[in-house]
Amino acid sequence: MRVRGVLETCLYAGDLEGAERFYAGVLGLEAFQRAAGRHVFFRCGESAVFLVFNPAKTREPDLRLGVPAHGAEGAGHAAFAVRAGELDAWRARLRGLGVEIEKEIEWPGGGRSLYFRDPAGNSVELASPRIWRLEEL
Repeated sequence: MRVRGVLETCLYAGDLEGAERFYAGVLGLEAFQRAAGRHVFFRCGESAVFLVFNPAKTREPDLRLGVPAHGAEGAGHAAFAVRAGELDAWRARLRGLGVEIEKEIEWPGGGRSLYFRDPAGNSVELASPRIWRLEEL
């Protein structure tokens, strides 16, 4: 028995509409579920979901479904896998949309990453899987 992968991951943002505009408009993620003031959920690849929660609302348990309270304070981090050959195009897209690239790293073991911030201040990374010596997409 073992864990098979990451099914979902999340970041927190007080402005969910701004987060949805950013993740849909900049990264092209498809929002598929919303609860006004509480969350927006996105499809992320073939087998994962990316969740953005309002931290003030998730500190309260979801009494309807019984989901325990959770949350975080301060900036979080999420890395999204992209094809290595597309990183230059991603850099151009981000700049064209006015998204400042905070850092670009060429990793000693191979692969590259682009780091930037979402409107809530979370650190967002676009990286080729090779940074973790994983098979390229």
